[in-house]
Amino acid sequence: PFPTQRGEVAPASKRELALLITAMLASVAVCCGVLNLFLRAGGAWSLYIIGAAVMLWIFLVPPLLKRGLSPVIRIAGDMVAVAVYVLAIAWNLDGLRWYLRLALPVILWLGAELLALALILRKGRSILSTITILIGAAALFPVGVELLVDLYLRRTWAPGWSLVVLTVGVALMIPLIVVRRVPSLREEVRRRFHM
Repeated sequence: PFPTQRGEVAPASKRELALLITAMLASVAVCCGVLNLFLRAGGAWSLYIIGAAVMLWIFLVPPLLKRGLSPVIRIAGDMVAVAVYVLAIAWNLDGLRWYLRLALPVILWLGAELLALALILRKGRSILSTITILIGAAALFPVGVELLVDLYLRRTWAPGWSLVVLTVGVALMIPLIVVRRVPSLREEVRRRFHM
């Protein structure tokens, strides 16, 4: 049974949460950087952790501090953070060739999909429509990844495993579209899943 008195927890301040996240990520980055000065056997391993901490900070803190931040700006900032982090890894591993020809295009493909999703889902959509769109995007992403990997390795596209993922995605989307279009089915799903 539900309690007779409704209790609520006061929401945490977003500034305090941003400060906590900043302190946690900064302490990890500084501690690893100092530790790397003493444990130099593995090279500059702390740069990976410091870069990851910076990337996570960019993902988490600006949206907390800036209300109403445009999804385009958030996604662009996140993709730049990922691209710079992977660039640092590629630079450290002398892998600028694979970065420019494979990693960066995959990151840009992901950014384009996320941007399209943000623009499509910005309008208020039903839960069923949103799930259908997300499944479609998730099924389409591997097709682009396989295309980019094939072009990098073989210079030709030979679709294979990504078509399996795409087929499964389409097979999941079709029933959702049918449920969305048939009012009696839509109401039954809403009742059963408490939507």
